[in-house]
Amino acid sequence: MNSQKSMTSLLLAIFLIALNLRPAVTSIGPLLETIKNDLNLSNSEVSLLTAIPVICMGLFAPLAVHWFNKFGQRRGISLLIGVIGILTLLRALFHDYVSLLITAFIIGVAIAIIGPILSSLIKEKFPTRMASAIGIYSLGMGVGATLSAGLTGVLYVLIGEQWEFALAFWSSLALIAYLVWFIVMTPQQERTSSTDKQQITFRSPWTNRRAWLILLFFGFQASLFFSLTTWLASAVSELGFSVIEAGSVISVMTVSQIIANISIPLLLEKFPKRSFWIYFSLFIGTLGLVLLLTGNVTLVWPASILLGFTLGGLFPLALLLPLDETTDSKETNAWTAMVQTGGFIMGGLVPLAIGILYDYSGTHQMTYYVMLVLILGMLVVTLLLNKKALHTQG
Repeated sequence: MNSQKSMTSLLLAIFLIALNLRPAVTSIGPLLETIKNDLNLSNSEVSLLTAIPVICMGLFAPLAVHWFNKFGQRRGISLLIGVIGILTLLRALFHDYVSLLITAFIIGVAIAIIGPILSSLIKEKFPTRMASAIGIYSLGMGVGATLSAGLTGVLYVLIGEQWEFALAFWSSLALIAYLVWFIVMTPQQERTSSTDKQQITFRSPWTNRRAWLILLFFGFQASLFFSLTTWLASAVSELGFSVIEAGSVISVMTVSQIIANISIPLLLEKFPKRSFWIYFSLFIGTLGLVLLLTGNVTLVWPASILLGFTLGGLFPLALLLPLDETTDSKETNAWTAMVQTGGFIMGGLVPLAIGILYDYSGTHQMTYYVMLVLILGMLVVTLLLNKKALHTQG
Protein backbone atom coordinates (compact mmCIF):
# COMPACT_ATOMS: atom_id res chain seq x y z
CA MET A 1 0.00 0.00 0.00
CA ASN A 2 1.50 3.27 -1.11
CA SER A 3 -1.01 5.99 -0.40
CA GLN A 4 -1.87 7.47 2.96
CA LYS A 5 -5.54 7.20 2.07
CA SER A 6 -5.39 3.44 1.54
CA MET A 7 -3.49 2.98 4.83
CA THR A 8 -6.12 5.01 6.68
CA SER A 9 -8.90 2.98 5.04
CA LEU A 10 -7.21 -0.27 6.08
CA LEU A 11 -6.89 0.96 9.67
CA LEU A 12 -10.62 1.77 9.63
CA ALA A 13 -11.37 -1.74 8.37
CA ILE A 14 -9.15 -3.27 11.08
CA PHE A 15 -10.94 -1.15 13.70
CA LEU A 16 -14.38 -2.31 12.52
CA ILE A 17 -13.35 -5.98 12.43
CA ALA A 18 -11.90 -5.67 15.94
CA LEU A 19 -15.15 -4.06 17.06
CA ASN A 20 -16.79 -7.49 16.65
CA LEU A 21 -14.27 -9.55 18.64
CA ARG A 22 -15.70 -8.90 22.12
CA PRO A 23 -19.51 -8.22 22.15
CA ALA A 24 -20.42 -11.93 22.00
CA VAL A 25 -18.62 -12.30 25.33
CA THR A 26 -19.00 -8.91 27.02
CA SER A 27 -22.72 -8.52 26.27
CA ILE A 28 -23.39 -11.50 28.56
CA GLY A 29 -21.91 -9.89 31.70
CA PRO A 30 -24.61 -7.25 32.34
CA LEU A 31 -27.33 -9.89 31.90
CA LEU A 32 -25.57 -12.70 33.74
CA GLU A 33 -27.94 -12.68 36.73
CA THR A 34 -30.98 -12.22 34.46
CA ILE A 35 -30.10 -15.19 32.23
CA LYS A 36 -29.15 -17.31 35.24
CA ASN A 37 -32.49 -16.69 36.93
CA ASP A 38 -34.56 -16.99 33.74
CA LEU A 39 -33.03 -20.33 32.72
CA ASN A 40 -32.53 -21.64 36.29
CA LEU A 41 -28.76 -21.97 35.95
CA SER A 42 -25.99 -22.16 38.53
CA ASN A 43 -23.18 -19.60 38.58
CA SER A 44 -20.75 -22.09 37.05
CA GLU A 45 -23.24 -22.99 34.30
CA VAL A 46 -23.93 -19.38 33.30
CA SER A 47 -20.20 -18.56 33.37
CA LEU A 48 -19.73 -21.15 30.61
CA LEU A 49 -21.43 -18.68 28.26
CA THR A 50 -18.36 -16.47 28.50
CA ALA A 51 -15.80 -19.19 29.21
CA ILE A 52 -16.55 -21.30 26.12
CA PRO A 53 -15.91 -18.63 23.45
CA VAL A 54 -12.71 -17.58 25.22
CA ILE A 55 -11.46 -21.18 25.48
CA CYS A 56 -12.30 -21.59 21.79
CA MET A 57 -10.20 -18.50 21.04
CA GLY A 58 -7.32 -20.50 22.45
CA LEU A 59 -8.05 -24.00 21.16
CA PHE A 60 -8.66 -22.93 17.58
CA ALA A 61 -6.11 -20.11 17.19
CA PRO A 62 -3.65 -22.53 15.46
CA LEU A 63 -6.19 -22.88 12.63
CA ALA A 64 -5.35 -19.29 11.65
CA VAL A 65 -2.24 -20.48 9.80
CA HIS A 66 -4.18 -23.00 7.68
CA TRP A 67 -7.16 -20.68 7.21
CA PHE A 68 -4.89 -17.91 5.94
CA ASN A 69 -3.16 -20.27 3.49
CA LYS A 70 -6.49 -21.55 2.16
CA PHE A 71 -8.60 -18.40 1.95
CA GLY A 72 -6.19 -15.48 2.24
CA GLN A 73 -6.84 -12.30 4.21
CA ARG A 74 -9.76 -10.80 2.27
CA ARG A 75 -12.01 -13.83 1.84
CA GLY A 76 -10.87 -15.50 5.05
CA ILE A 77 -11.83 -12.62 7.33
CA SER A 78 -15.02 -11.91 5.34
CA LEU A 79 -16.22 -15.47 5.97
CA LEU A 80 -15.41 -15.31 9.66
CA ILE A 81 -17.02 -11.93 10.31
CA GLY A 82 -20.10 -13.25 8.50
CA VAL A 83 -20.20 -16.24 10.85
CA ILE A 84 -19.98 -13.95 13.91
CA GLY A 85 -22.83 -11.80 12.60
CA ILE A 86 -25.16 -14.67 11.71
CA LEU A 87 -24.61 -16.60 14.94
CA THR A 88 -25.10 -13.46 17.04
CA LEU A 89 -28.35 -12.72 15.19
CA LEU A 90 -29.57 -16.29 15.76
CA ARG A 91 -29.53 -15.66 19.50
CA ALA A 92 -32.81 -13.76 19.02
CA LEU A 93 -34.54 -16.95 17.93
CA PHE A 94 -33.75 -19.17 20.91
CA HIS A 95 -34.60 -19.11 24.59
CA ASP A 96 -32.55 -22.01 25.90
CA TYR A 97 -29.14 -22.68 27.40
CA VAL A 98 -27.90 -25.18 24.82
CA SER A 99 -28.45 -22.79 21.90
CA LEU A 100 -26.53 -20.08 23.73
CA LEU A 101 -23.66 -22.51 24.29
CA ILE A 102 -23.60 -23.53 20.60
CA THR A 103 -23.53 -19.94 19.36
CA ALA A 104 -20.84 -19.10 21.93
CA PHE A 105 -18.71 -22.01 20.70
CA ILE A 106 -18.91 -21.18 16.98
CA ILE A 107 -18.38 -17.45 17.54
CA GLY A 108 -15.35 -18.30 19.67
CA VAL A 109 -13.84 -20.35 16.84
CA ALA A 110 -14.29 -17.46 14.39
CA ILE A 111 -12.70 -14.96 16.76
CA ALA A 112 -9.80 -17.36 17.36
CA ILE A 113 -8.88 -17.43 13.69
CA ILE A 114 -9.34 -13.70 13.02
CA GLY A 115 -6.96 -12.53 15.75
CA PRO A 116 -3.63 -13.92 14.47
CA ILE A 117 -4.48 -12.99 10.87
CA LEU A 118 -5.06 -9.35 11.88
CA SER A 119 -1.79 -9.30 13.85
CA SER A 120 0.16 -10.64 10.86
CA LEU A 121 -1.53 -8.05 8.62
CA ILE A 122 -0.41 -5.28 10.98
CA LYS A 123 3.14 -6.65 11.07
CA GLU A 124 3.22 -6.63 7.26
CA LYS A 125 1.45 -3.37 6.45
CA PHE A 126 2.68 -1.19 9.32
CA PRO A 127 6.20 -2.42 10.16
CA THR A 128 7.40 0.98 11.40
CA ARG A 129 4.15 1.96 13.19
CA MET A 130 3.20 -1.33 14.85
CA ALA A 131 2.38 0.23 18.23
CA SER A 132 -0.05 2.71 16.66
CA ALA A 133 -1.69 0.06 14.46
CA ILE A 134 -2.00 -2.34 17.41
CA GLY A 135 -3.53 0.58 19.28
CA ILE A 136 -6.26 0.89 16.62
CA TYR A 137 -6.81 -2.87 16.79
CA SER A 138 -7.10 -2.93 20.59
CA LEU A 139 -9.17 0.27 20.52
CA GLY A 140 -11.70 -1.47 18.29
CA MET A 141 -12.02 -4.32 20.77
CA GLY A 142 -12.27 -1.85 23.62
CA VAL A 143 -15.04 0.13 21.93
CA GLY A 144 -16.89 -3.09 21.09
CA ALA A 145 -16.62 -4.22 24.69
CA THR A 146 -17.72 -0.81 25.96
CA LEU A 147 -20.76 -0.57 23.73
CA SER A 148 -21.94 -4.11 24.42
CA ALA A 149 -21.23 -4.06 28.16
CA GLY A 150 -22.75 -0.64 28.69
CA LEU A 151 -25.75 -0.76 26.39
CA THR A 152 -26.92 -4.38 26.60
CA GLY A 153 -28.63 -3.74 29.94
CA VAL A 154 -30.26 -0.60 28.53
CA LEU A 155 -31.40 -2.49 25.41
CA TYR A 156 -32.81 -5.22 27.64
CA VAL A 157 -35.03 -2.67 29.38
CA LEU A 158 -36.01 -0.82 26.19
CA ILE A 159 -36.87 -4.00 24.27
CA GLY A 160 -39.21 -5.14 27.00
CA GLU A 161 -36.85 -7.25 29.11
CA GLN A 162 -36.12 -9.78 26.38
CA TRP A 163 -32.46 -10.69 26.81
CA GLU A 164 -32.37 -12.72 23.56
CA PHE A 165 -32.96 -9.60 21.42
CA ALA A 166 -30.57 -7.54 23.53
CA LEU A 167 -27.80 -10.07 22.77
CA ALA A 168 -28.72 -10.38 19.08
CA PHE A 169 -28.58 -6.63 18.52
CA TRP A 170 -24.79 -6.75 18.26
CA SER A 171 -24.95 -8.60 14.95
CA SER A 172 -25.40 -5.14 13.38
CA LEU A 173 -21.71 -4.41 14.00
CA ALA A 174 -20.72 -7.42 11.91
CA LEU A 175 -22.72 -6.23 8.91
CA ILE A 176 -20.94 -2.86 8.90
CA ALA A 177 -17.53 -4.49 9.31
CA TYR A 178 -18.21 -7.01 6.55
CA LEU A 179 -19.11 -4.34 4.01
CA VAL A 180 -16.17 -2.04 4.81
CA TRP A 181 -13.62 -4.87 4.92
CA PHE A 182 -14.73 -6.26 1.57
CA ILE A 183 -14.49 -2.82 -0.05
CA VAL A 184 -11.17 -1.77 1.51
CA MET A 185 -9.27 -5.06 1.30
CA THR A 186 -9.24 -5.32 -2.50
CA PRO A 187 -7.84 -8.33 -4.38
CA GLN A 188 -5.01 -6.08 -5.60
CA GLN A 189 -3.99 -5.23 -2.04
CA GLU A 190 -4.15 -8.88 -1.05
CA ARG A 191 -1.87 -9.81 -3.94
CA THR A 192 0.66 -7.21 -2.80
CA SER A 193 0.47 -8.59 0.73
CA SER A 194 0.89 -12.19 -0.43
CA THR A 195 3.84 -11.91 -2.77
CA ASP A 196 5.89 -14.18 -0.53
CA LYS A 197 4.02 -17.36 -1.40
CA GLN A 198 7.25 -19.34 -1.36
CA GLN A 199 7.92 -21.22 1.85
CA ILE A 200 9.76 -19.14 4.45
CA THR A 201 11.63 -20.83 7.28
CA PHE A 202 11.09 -19.29 10.70
CA ARG A 203 11.60 -20.21 14.35
CA SER A 204 8.88 -22.41 15.78
CA PRO A 205 7.35 -20.68 18.80
CA TRP A 206 6.54 -24.03 20.39
CA THR A 207 10.21 -24.70 21.15
CA ASN A 208 11.09 -21.15 22.14
CA ARG A 209 11.32 -20.20 25.84
CA ARG A 210 10.47 -16.57 25.20
CA ALA A 211 7.33 -17.54 23.32
CA TRP A 212 6.13 -19.57 26.31
CA LEU A 213 6.75 -16.66 28.67
CA ILE A 214 4.81 -14.35 26.35
CA LEU A 215 2.03 -16.96 26.26
CA LEU A 216 1.83 -16.87 30.07
CA PHE A 217 1.74 -13.08 30.09
CA PHE A 218 -1.03 -13.05 27.47
CA GLY A 219 -2.91 -15.69 29.45
CA PHE A 220 -2.76 -13.78 32.72
CA GLN A 221 -3.94 -10.53 31.10
CA ALA A 222 -6.71 -12.33 29.18
CA SER A 223 -7.81 -14.02 32.42
CA LEU A 224 -7.97 -10.66 34.16
CA PHE A 225 -9.94 -9.09 31.29
CA PHE A 226 -12.54 -11.85 30.98
CA SER A 227 -12.85 -12.29 34.74
CA LEU A 228 -13.67 -8.60 35.14
CA THR A 229 -16.05 -8.40 32.18
CA THR A 230 -17.81 -11.60 33.30
CA TRP A 231 -18.04 -11.10 37.05
CA LEU A 232 -17.66 -7.41 37.94
CA ALA A 233 -21.34 -6.65 37.24
CA SER A 234 -22.35 -9.61 39.41
CA ALA A 235 -19.90 -8.55 42.12
CA VAL A 236 -21.29 -5.00 42.36
CA SER A 237 -24.84 -6.37 42.22
CA GLU A 238 -23.87 -8.11 45.45
CA LEU A 239 -23.39 -4.60 46.89
CA GLY A 240 -26.93 -3.56 45.86
CA PHE A 241 -26.40 -2.22 42.33
CA SER A 242 -29.28 -2.65 39.82
CA VAL A 243 -28.81 -4.20 36.36
CA ILE A 244 -28.44 -0.77 34.74
CA GLU A 245 -26.15 0.51 37.52
CA ALA A 246 -23.95 -2.58 37.24
CA GLY A 247 -23.83 -2.09 33.48
CA SER A 248 -22.78 1.51 34.10
CA VAL A 249 -19.87 0.30 36.23
CA ILE A 250 -18.74 -1.90 33.35
CA SER A 251 -19.16 1.05 30.98
CA VAL A 252 -16.98 3.27 33.16
CA MET A 253 -14.36 0.54 33.27
CA THR A 254 -14.38 0.06 29.51
CA VAL A 255 -14.34 3.81 28.76
CA SER A 256 -11.21 3.98 30.90
CA GLN A 257 -9.94 0.99 28.94
CA ILE A 258 -10.50 2.84 25.67
CA ILE A 259 -8.53 5.83 26.97
CA ALA A 260 -5.63 3.51 27.77
CA ASN A 261 -6.05 1.74 24.40
CA ILE A 262 -5.46 5.10 22.73
CA SER A 263 -2.88 6.64 25.06
CA ILE A 264 -0.55 3.72 25.81
CA PRO A 265 0.28 2.90 22.14
CA LEU A 266 0.82 6.62 21.44
CA LEU A 267 3.08 6.91 24.47
CA LEU A 268 4.96 3.81 23.30
CA GLU A 269 5.89 5.68 20.14
CA LYS A 270 7.61 8.32 22.31
CA PHE A 271 8.70 6.18 25.26
CA PRO A 272 9.08 2.66 23.84
CA LYS A 273 10.27 0.76 26.92
CA ARG A 274 7.68 -2.01 27.25
CA SER A 275 8.55 -2.99 30.84
CA PHE A 276 7.82 0.46 32.27
CA TRP A 277 4.25 0.50 30.92
CA ILE A 278 3.67 -3.07 32.08
CA TYR A 279 4.75 -2.28 35.64
CA PHE A 280 2.72 0.94 35.61
CA SER A 281 -0.43 -0.88 34.42
CA LEU A 282 -0.01 -3.63 37.03
CA PHE A 283 0.40 -1.07 39.83
CA ILE A 284 -2.79 0.77 38.77
CA GLY A 285 -4.71 -2.53 38.62
CA THR A 286 -3.55 -3.53 42.09
CA LEU A 287 -4.86 -0.25 43.48
CA GLY A 288 -8.23 -0.87 41.81
CA LEU A 289 -8.60 -4.33 43.32
CA VAL A 290 -7.65 -3.08 46.78
CA LEU A 291 -10.46 -0.51 46.51
CA LEU A 292 -12.95 -3.25 45.60
CA LEU A 293 -11.80 -5.38 48.52
CA THR A 294 -12.90 -2.65 50.95
CA GLY A 295 -16.54 -3.32 50.02
CA ASN A 296 -17.21 0.42 49.96
CA VAL A 297 -19.92 1.20 47.40
CA THR A 298 -18.51 4.67 46.64
CA LEU A 299 -15.07 3.25 45.84
CA VAL A 300 -16.49 0.97 43.13
CA TRP A 301 -16.40 3.84 40.64
CA PRO A 302 -12.73 4.86 41.01
CA ALA A 303 -11.84 1.16 41.15
CA SER A 304 -13.56 0.58 37.80
CA ILE A 305 -11.58 3.48 36.28
CA LEU A 306 -8.27 2.09 37.53
CA LEU A 307 -9.05 -1.45 36.41
CA GLY A 308 -10.19 -0.25 33.00
CA PHE A 309 -6.92 1.60 32.49
CA THR A 310 -5.02 -1.54 33.47
CA LEU A 311 -6.91 -3.67 30.94
CA GLY A 312 -6.50 -1.07 28.22
CA GLY A 313 -2.78 -0.80 28.83
CA LEU A 314 -1.95 -4.48 29.15
CA PHE A 315 -3.76 -5.73 26.06
CA PRO A 316 -1.85 -3.78 23.37
CA LEU A 317 1.38 -4.56 25.21
CA ALA A 318 0.51 -8.27 25.17
CA LEU A 319 -0.26 -8.08 21.44
CA LEU A 320 3.02 -6.30 20.72
CA LEU A 321 5.30 -8.80 22.46
CA PRO A 322 5.08 -11.55 19.80
CA LEU A 323 5.33 -8.92 17.03
CA ASP A 324 8.56 -7.66 18.60
CA GLU A 325 10.01 -11.16 18.39
CA THR A 326 9.18 -11.94 14.75
CA THR A 327 10.54 -10.83 11.38
CA ASP A 328 7.70 -11.30 8.87
CA SER A 329 3.92 -11.75 8.67
CA LYS A 330 3.98 -15.56 8.47
CA GLU A 331 6.20 -15.86 11.53
CA THR A 332 3.98 -13.34 13.31
CA ASN A 333 0.91 -15.41 12.43
CA ALA A 334 2.52 -18.55 13.88
CA TRP A 335 3.76 -16.86 17.07
CA THR A 336 0.51 -15.00 17.69
CA ALA A 337 -1.51 -18.18 17.12
CA MET A 338 0.64 -20.06 19.64
CA VAL A 339 0.51 -17.26 22.24
CA GLN A 340 -3.25 -16.86 21.88
CA THR A 341 -3.81 -20.63 22.00
CA GLY A 342 -2.57 -20.98 25.55
CA GLY A 343 -3.48 -17.44 26.56
CA PHE A 344 -7.16 -17.60 25.69
CA ILE A 345 -7.54 -21.09 27.16
CA MET A 346 -6.32 -19.61 30.43
CA GLY A 347 -8.61 -16.62 29.88
CA GLY A 348 -11.60 -18.93 29.54
CA LEU A 349 -10.83 -21.27 32.43
CA VAL A 350 -10.18 -18.64 35.09
CA PRO A 351 -13.64 -16.98 34.92
CA LEU A 352 -15.14 -20.47 35.00
CA ALA A 353 -13.10 -21.26 38.11
CA ILE A 354 -14.33 -18.02 39.66
CA GLY A 355 -17.92 -19.15 39.00
CA ILE A 356 -17.23 -22.42 40.82
CA LEU A 357 -15.63 -20.54 43.73
CA TYR A 358 -18.63 -18.23 43.85
CA ASP A 359 -21.03 -21.18 43.98
CA TYR A 360 -18.98 -22.60 46.85
CA SER A 361 -18.40 -19.42 48.88
CA GLY A 362 -21.47 -17.35 48.02
CA THR A 363 -19.38 -14.16 47.94
CA HIS A 364 -17.09 -12.39 45.48
CA GLN A 365 -14.29 -11.71 47.97
CA MET A 366 -12.39 -14.69 46.56
CA THR A 367 -12.91 -13.27 43.05
CA TYR A 368 -10.78 -10.24 43.89
CA TYR A 369 -8.01 -12.38 45.37
CA VAL A 370 -7.90 -14.50 42.21
CA MET A 371 -7.46 -11.30 40.19
CA LEU A 372 -4.60 -10.20 42.45
CA VAL A 373 -2.89 -13.53 41.78
CA LEU A 374 -3.22 -12.86 38.04
CA ILE A 375 -1.50 -9.50 38.45
CA LEU A 376 1.27 -11.16 40.48
CA GLY A 377 1.68 -13.72 37.70
CA MET A 378 2.17 -10.98 35.11
CA LEU A 379 4.74 -9.30 37.35
CA VAL A 380 6.74 -12.53 37.69
CA VAL A 381 6.64 -13.26 33.94
CA THR A 382 7.72 -9.70 33.13
CA LEU A 383 10.71 -10.09 35.44
CA LEU A 384 11.61 -13.40 33.76
CA LEU A 385 11.49 -11.97 30.26
CA ASN A 386 14.89 -10.53 29.44
CA LYS A 387 15.27 -6.80 28.91
CA LYS A 388 15.61 -7.06 25.15
CA ALA A 389 12.11 -8.52 24.87
CA LEU A 390 10.54 -5.62 26.73
CA HIS A 391 12.29 -2.81 24.94
CA THR A 392 11.33 -1.63 21.50
CA GLN A 393 12.74 -3.73 18.73
CA GLY A 394 14.45 -1.79 16.01
